[in-house]
Amino acid sequence: MNDFYSKVYDVVKLIPAGRVTSYGAIAAYLGIKSSARAVGWAMNASRTADGFIPAHRVVNRNGLLTGKHFFDSPTAMCELLENEGIAVIDDCIVNFAEVFWNPAKELDLFNDF
Repeated sequence: MNDFYSKVYDVVKLIPAGRVTSYGAIAAYLGIKSSARAVGWAMNASRTADGFIPAHRVVNRNGLLTGKHFFDSPTAMCELLENEGIAVIDDCIVNFAEVFWNPAKELDLFNDF
């Protein structure tokens, strides 16, 4: 696994249950703001990573479940989020601003990422 993916997974593992973040927020936290798409590729590849990566907690900047087609079923991502208390309607998180977890605000920016 490449180093970038490892860093993404380290951040994603810290997202608390019942909260979500965006591909762009992770990219910005890692210092590569223009690499939101690469974070998405990492989430797709997370299925083969060691250990549990809560990829269902990473959505696009508008709260849309754009990665849902990479899960075992078309509804799996939504079901995982709803099981954590996150409301989803038409593949969009209802209260996105309230459940948004910003790694730049929640994590120490001077860590080893």
